[in-house]
Amino acid sequence: MLLSSFLLQATPAETGAGGGPQFWIMMGLIMVVFWFFMIRPQQKKAKDAKKFRESLQKGSKVVTIGGIHGKVLEVADTTILLEVDSNVKLRFEKSAIAMDNTMQLNEAAKG
Repeated sequence: MLLSSFLLQATPAETGAGGGPQFWIMMGLIMVVFWFFMIRPQQKKAKDAKKFRESLQKGSKVVTIGGIHGKVLEVADTTILLEVDSNVKLRFEKSAIAMDNTMQLNEAAKG
């Protein structure tokens, strides 16, 4: 009688210490949720930005990350030449181009 009550008290502590499959299923679900809400949107946004920078053409109106508006005069492999004012030309890395100027105007019209 004393031995059986002792074994019944020891059973829950032994199963909880090992972790069990429920712990690993929960950790897997947390990783999946983390991937869907944190990593995947960032990858999609980076992919869209890269696609936009590769599609830049002469004559496009763009905005840099620093907020400078300009018109594309020349596109090279890694750089881009912008005309920001009459006879004022600046060369930027392609990674410094944030968006198409027309996209910004469309977003302002929506909001």
